Amino acid sequence: MEPIIIINYGMGNVGSIANMLKKIGKNSVISSDYNIIKNAKKLILPGVGAFDNAIKNIHNLGLFDLLNEKVLVEKVPILGICLGIQLFTKRSDEGTLNGFGWIDAETISFEKNLDKSKYKIPHMGWNTINIKKNISLIEGLNNQDTRFYFVHSYFVSCASNQDILTTTNYGIEFASSVQRDNIFGVQFHPEKSHKFGMQLLKNFVNWEC
Repeated sequence: MEPIIIINYGMGNVGSIANMLKKIGKNSVISSDYNIIKNAKKLILPGVGAFDNAIKNIHNLGLFDLLNEKVLVEKVPILGICLGIQLFTKRSDEGTLNGFGWIDAETISFEKNLDKSKYKIPHMGWNTINIKKNISLIEGLNNQDTRFYFVHSYFVSCASNQDILTTTNYGIEFASSVQRDNIFGVQFHPEKSHKFGMQLLKNFVNWEC
């Protein structure tokens, strides 16, 4: 089986993701190389940091148009993690540059939506999910005891409920994962979420969208 390509654009816990994939018996390659990404059969777009910096780095590496080709034309499965899912949206309150726009969504600041006397920003720590679509990507996960680890100050707001795979409550209900066709994104960190993260990554490895 072809290795999963973890896109390294200088902003993300790429090593942690590779280690978690290794634990579930899946080979991966961390790369920013155009030709390696061009030949990928499955992609992970991680990210920690600022939206505009991420978009600039991706453009500077010559990967923006290539990723559009892989995702929109070739329909290669892609998993976005944390900042990665936010890059799938059209825009972010955090910056001025356009995102990929693969999901009809915007990235919104918690700052404008939370009572800061009750809720700290960033949203940090373990939280639950509410499953909105029963598909193979969430096989083995449930609403009762599944927990994922979050660290974020912005969240994805989708125009269509059809794109929302799970939601999470933190003062408001927000999309904690999205899915449209071959596009899959999670706001939480599966690589920090122990057995639940391992299960989710197994589901992505086995996913034939």
